[in-house]
Amino acid sequence: MGAECDLIIRGGQIVTPEGVVEGDLAIAGGRIAAIGSNLGRAASEISALGKYVMPGGVDPHAHIEQMSGMGLMNADTFETATRSAAMGGTTSVISFAAQAAGQRLSQTLCDYAARAKRGAMIDYAFHITLTDLGVPSFEEDLASIVAAGHRSVKIFTTYNIQLSDPEVLKVLTLARRYGALVCVHAENDAIITRAKSALLAAGKTAPHDHARSRPRMAEIEAVERMCRFAEYLDQPVMLFHISTAEGTAAVRAAQQRGAPVWAETCPHYLLMTDEVLNQPGLQGAKFMCSPPQRTAADQAALWQGLEAGTLSLVSSDHAPYRFDASGKLSAGSTPGFHEIANGLPGLETRLPLLFDAMISRGAQGPEAFCQITSTLPAKLYGLQRKGALSPGMDADVVVWDPDKVMTYGPDDLHDNVGYNPWEGHTIKGWPEFVLRRGKTLMQRGDFLGVAGEGAWIDRPELATKPSALMDE
Repeated sequence: MGAECDLIIRGGQIVTPEGVVEGDLAIAGGRIAAIGSNLGRAASEISALGKYVMPGGVDPHAHIEQMSGMGLMNADTFETATRSAAMGGTTSVISFAAQAAGQRLSQTLCDYAARAKRGAMIDYAFHITLTDLGVPSFEEDLASIVAAGHRSVKIFTTYNIQLSDPEVLKVLTLARRYGALVCVHAENDAIITRAKSALLAAGKTAPHDHARSRPRMAEIEAVERMCRFAEYLDQPVMLFHISTAEGTAAVRAAQQRGAPVWAETCPHYLLMTDEVLNQPGLQGAKFMCSPPQRTAADQAALWQGLEAGTLSLVSSDHAPYRFDASGKLSAGSTPGFHEIANGLPGLETRLPLLFDAMISRGAQGPEAFCQITSTLPAKLYGLQRKGALSPGMDADVVVWDPDKVMTYGPDDLHDNVGYNPWEGHTIKGWPEFVLRRGKTLMQRGDFLGVAGEGAWIDRPELATKPSALMDE
């Protein structure tokens, strides 16, 4: 290199789209300038000898400053959520701008964007959650929002914000017309209602009863239906948080038919079973999420789905609620499972958990890890300069110490949740430095970010269709 650059990360194992390269990574003007050997001078340097140099994590599924389906605001602000994300190696996040009943989509976006601009410390984009298709100027607002670079929407098939089948087909039709990806929380509400009613009638209201209140068939049926809708209209969909072997098989069958379907799963489905809900008293409430954790056989099927490419990525589904009267115990000191907010924190733990499972303990290796946590999420959702270490890309970089061993404690995360659902879990492999667009956000456990320095990520076009992406 000729001119001096801003920063060189020297001597690391650099995980690039072309493979793992031992050498230096140079950064200038917030972008990756070069990857190679003996790259010359820099204003500052980081030694990465014996370390992995990887792209910053892209987490495309996180609930931040959002109301739950039960009408409860979650625990994190953009400041606390993005601080937590950065401490765990994530430098880009997609969260949900959720439409309230009767609210125009333009107002939904304006209000939510103002919160992110004020507080975000990593870069961000939004999914627009569609709950009320009958508001004035719905289609015009949707078309305008998508054209402005917000290329994904979310819909539900359960909760009190669910859309009917005709409404789902309408959203898919409009998304196809305007160029958006449709993300779906796919569970059959009628099956859930029937199971929940039977449990409540029998007086079975403990946290461990939550798993039985959302039977696996609720996911299986809704996933199969959404796959058929996507196939019928040739409109890409992303199926969120797949938790079952049968759901994974339904996605695989749809993909083999040529349906434009992607799917994801989450660490709590890969690394927890429903036994985690069976805790003394209400302690199991800390682990309640929807869909619930399943069985060891489901875990194996999910890992196989990731290795085969049926499941494209692993998101956190960060849904933070405190274990007190402001959060999961808001209905009183002895709530039933139906009165407890669903969700657990995950922005900070997603990458260390997967590094440990895939690299330290598993055989998938660093390239597969980067694919499912950074590269494919960025490609799929249209984050064009994110998710990979190549010249010209944003310098979102994490230096990982593969030998560092950490055991999670009861309250050692940097969000606003107050507990760690992975308490006692030992991790090998830890982020040592985290950079966002060339600026150091975290170094050796010290957080250096500033509220409002995160930037909105424009997504000018829809991601490639699934078949083409898998062929790359």
